[in-house]
Amino acid sequence: MKMKSGAVNAILITILIWEIAFLSGCKEDPVMPTLSTSAVSEITISTAITGGNITSDGGAEVTARGVCWGTAHQPGVSGQHTSDSKGAGDFESNLTDLTPNTMYYARAYATNEAGTSYGNEVSFTTLPLVAPVITTTEVTGVGSSSAISGGNISSDGGAEVTARGVCWATAANPTISDNKTTDGTGAGSFTSNITGLLPGTAYHVRAYATNNIGTSYGNDLTFTATAVTATLSTTAISGVTRTSAVSGGNISSNGGAAVTARGVCWGTSASPTIGGPHSTDGTGSGSFVSNITGLTANTFYHVRAYATNSAGISYGNERTFTTSPVQIPSVTTGSVSSVTLTSALSGGNVTNDNGAAVNERGVCWNTSGNPTIANQKTSNGTGEGAFTSTLTGLSAGTTYYLRAYATNSAGTGYGNQLVVSTSVADIEENVYRTVLIGSQLWMQSDLKTTRYNNDTAIPNITDNIEWANMTSPAWCWYDNTATYGNTYGILYNFYVVETENLCPDGWHVPSDSEFKTLEQYLGMSQVDADNSGWRGTDQGTQLKNTSTWYPSSGNGTNTSGFGALAGGYRYGADGSFNDLGKLAYWWSSSLHWSDATKGAYRRLDTDHADIYREGVRKSGGKFVRCLKNQ
Repeated sequence: MKMKSGAVNAILITILIWEIAFLSGCKEDPVMPTLSTSAVSEITISTAITGGNITSDGGAEVTARGVCWGTAHQPGVSGQHTSDSKGAGDFESNLTDLTPNTMYYARAYATNEAGTSYGNEVSFTTLPLVAPVITTTEVTGVGSSSAISGGNISSDGGAEVTARGVCWATAANPTISDNKTTDGTGAGSFTSNITGLLPGTAYHVRAYATNNIGTSYGNDLTFTATAVTATLSTTAISGVTRTSAVSGGNISSNGGAAVTARGVCWGTSASPTIGGPHSTDGTGSGSFVSNITGLTANTFYHVRAYATNSAGISYGNERTFTTSPVQIPSVTTGSVSSVTLTSALSGGNVTNDNGAAVNERGVCWNTSGNPTIANQKTSNGTGEGAFTSTLTGLSAGTTYYLRAYATNSAGTGYGNQLVVSTSVADIEENVYRTVLIGSQLWMQSDLKTTRYNNDTAIPNITDNIEWANMTSPAWCWYDNTATYGNTYGILYNFYVVETENLCPDGWHVPSDSEFKTLEQYLGMSQVDADNSGWRGTDQGTQLKNTSTWYPSSGNGTNTSGFGALAGGYRYGADGSFNDLGKLAYWWSSSLHWSDATKGAYRRLDTDHADIYREGVRKSGGKFVRCLKNQ
């Protein structure tokens, strides 16, 4: 079969390409050099010599060679290295700028076109520096605060001595971080004056010398400064009474000898000594406390601390004081508790009789303020300490001022004044705690009576439609549930308020104006008080109870003591119950200022810190908070 010429040419070209590829593959590529690292020699504090031997250039010219080094294993040319010409064979490398007394690792390297290869790793340590050689001179001229020594520098250690002297301390082997002198430079002998010593104290001293290598010290010598009398100060006078006081002293230095006696001495003349009255308060240095006793009331005294050691007696600075006169007792008033219609518990604590025995103590009270023992009082024993008093014969719903008292020969002392208001009861004998807010005495909870104060029953309306259509007095519990009544009080329509017979005798439903008085006492402006709607700032928060409002972010601070609970309300239009835990209304005794068909009220809301003022149809069910007549 005859082949076409084009096919023959293609076969010949393919054979030619195979032959070229075969011939090219027969030539070997170069590899990286082969070399070893020379041993390190001539090591100093900052230099060393090493090198390498390139036994094979790997088939290509070595274009760079040298040694690389560092403080970590396997150093490479990316770190410190030398550059020592090129080519194969032996070469030498000088390593410089080394750190004294440091271990280094080194490797020779060689580079050709195939890359960089390294010899074996060798290690070496640079030589350490040498400090001066010095001895300490014997100590002479020892006094209570000074002495003389020095040193002899027999070798500067190969570097210039830039500082020399002696150092000393109370512990062995002192260094230049302790006390020291500075006595010139260079080698040889020198003299040092040691100053600022403490009398009677044992010291260690050493000469020192410093070069750029470091500081070296001579031999350690000891000496003791001469002892003197103690140094001390007198402690400030405290705890002064009629017959005693407290002082003491601080012996800052025993003078180099043990303190065998210490204390304070006192008298009515200046510069008292241990020849007169004095205390004995142990031995040794440091602070001590002295009790001065047997003094005369209201008398001027002089006091000095003293200390005795083998060198003699020394005294501290002089201090003076005057003993206290006899005074009336100090007393505090105990908190008030268990308040009823006609009684309460209080008491007091006689914290100090101030120099004379307490022969009577108790609580006194009145209705005008700042009571004294000329008013009503209890009598509860004698002496210092706490006591309890029962106040009896009080009038219901009345504000009283009370103070604890204590009497001694100097007179009667009184405690802090407290204010308490007795409880009040309605016609059904429901008892209400009271609170004085400004000049107004309020019940602390909402009214719960189902009868007028003339003992006439108020109709209880439970049906919603009947309630909404009422045009005469009616009451109910929230959701017609008695347990709500026990907690929150009773809801009344405005027709009950209009009878003016709801609150206990001597009490009444507050008017719109009287509510304004309360609000302004709590900080509301006159302008806000006269407005309708939400008014004021945080007066509502001050009125609210601290735990019954939902959500809890609506709780109040009750800083007023009003204790408002979120008892909800009964809607006058349809008789439904709403917003228990979230809202509360109180009737005033006033008609709405612009619509006489409505009763005026106050409202608190869990979402508001202020107070709402408006009016609503008289069939609405709201709470009543009674106010005492003035």
